Amino acid sequence: MRHTQDTDGFEPLDREGLVQRVVRRLSKAIVSGQLSPGERLSESVVARQLGVSRAPVREAARLLENSGLVTYQPNRGFFVRRFTARELDDLYEFRLVIETAALRRLMRQGLDGTDAALERQIAEMRRVAADGSDMLTQVEADMEFHRLLCHGSENPRFLTVFEQIATETELSIMLIGRLYDDAHRLAETHVPILEALRGGDEAEAVEALRFHIDVARVLVTQQFRDLEDGPSE
Repeated sequence: MRHTQDTDGFEPLDREGLVQRVVRRLSKAIVSGQLSPGERLSESVVARQLGVSRAPVREAARLLENSGLVTYQPNRGFFVRRFTARELDDLYEFRLVIETAALRRLMRQGLDGTDAALERQIAEMRRVAADGSDMLTQVEADMEFHRLLCHGSENPRFLTVFEQIATETELSIMLIGRLYDDAHRLAETHVPILEALRGGDEAEAVEALRFHIDVARVLVTQQFRDLEDGPSE
């Protein structure tokens, strides 16, 4: 007699896959503002809402702690992280170090199609701006350009580190509500980087990237300081 599999051809969902799904759901909730800075992550509530046990929620929270989105307080649990302007300034400084190294490596080994991928991503940023897409969609499109830059370096460690700080960057922009008054401006600020890459001048490309990130760094940190200081009387 032929025995059928209990799963009818489907493999059971492994624990790691479940944890990563919880991580993605919680990350989205934090970056989108569904979960506010300082809010406690109740393992039991999250588990009930997602229809899972508390164990994968706890593991997901630990991973989110490593990525800088949540903090742990002994005997109290996990909380959505609160940022300071100084922390954000440090974050952008670190981004500049990683992305500059990735860009240099990319240029020295050859673009090999990365420039075409970056061009398509700029087109995507223009599209979401024209469509009036929500802020999160615009920010994610922005970060994808920088992700492609790190991926093109073919150094997986650059990409790994970038992924660790990308969500923090997205959250920082979402917390202030905007980066540029005109959504199209976000797309256009990436054009000089692509042009410099194609021009083959490493120093010019590094300067274009540095200028781009430094402008964002000043805008984000200043707006965050304004939020910290509160409304002027």
